[in-house]
Amino acid sequence: MKQNIAVIGGDARYIELIRQLNYYPEFTTTISGFNKLEQGFTGAKQVDFTDLRPELFDAIVLPITGTKKAGLVETFFSDEEIYLSRKWFERLDKKTPIFTGITNDFLDKITDNTNAKVIPLLDRDDVAIYNSIPTAEGTILMAMKHTDYTIHSSRIIVTGFGRVGHTVANKFQALGANVSVAATKIRDLARITEMGLDSIPLHLLEDYTDECDILINTIPAPVIQKTAIQHLPPHALIFDLASKPGGTDFEFAKQRGIKAVLSESLPGIVAPKTAGKILANVIIQILMERSSIDES
Repeated sequence: MKQNIAVIGGDARYIELIRQLNYYPEFTTTISGFNKLEQGFTGAKQVDFTDLRPELFDAIVLPITGTKKAGLVETFFSDEEIYLSRKWFERLDKKTPIFTGITNDFLDKITDNTNAKVIPLLDRDDVAIYNSIPTAEGTILMAMKHTDYTIHSSRIIVTGFGRVGHTVANKFQALGANVSVAATKIRDLARITEMGLDSIPLHLLEDYTDECDILINTIPAPVIQKTAIQHLPPHALIFDLASKPGGTDFEFAKQRGIKAVLSESLPGIVAPKTAGKILANVIIQILMERSSIDES
């Protein structure tokens, strides 16, 4: 039995996501918020949001950013304003999953009140690990763009050794950089050392930034503070890969003349096709599993 999927809004990643969904005969895909694209470009049925009947769908795909205030859906390929209301969510079948990248207070509140099921894809380990690859490549691209020296032999400090920090440190090391990683957990510090990287206890970060060319933060907390920034060399760069508002004191960095860049959503910027395929593969896997359970 076919599953009907509605994709509502989204950026360039979603063009590839829609294409991937269309490869599967098990799915029928309807899209809204893409009327600037020719229908043949995506291969999916396009409808205005006002004509979208939520009760007919087995899955809803919202943008990576979820919704803005009052349920506004961000669309990059349409001038149509799309708002998701409580009444709209109430029309969904309770079994219908709502895929998004991240959730927020609006989505949490409205879905709690309507028993809708939200699946924030970026919270999943598989998506985060796959996405860490284009994130690392995008960081390398930025480093090349903003420096007049090679990555090879550069002194790099990465803060955080989670899914993104691990991949970023590994990729810069592969290019011949001298990489240090700052972390809090003893086991992470041990693994960092085992990988041939220099380990730094995070609370001692300020003692090491005086010899840092590029400081890369992956921790969504205020960890790049004045004490760490004030010891950076004048030519140093800060790339903050954490979600908004990042973990850097950007105001103090500006005062010091240190270039600091908040570089969120790099997968969608540097590799939207790959990022869209990653999202599609996970959504397809989840829907296939749900279908198998329902049929058994």
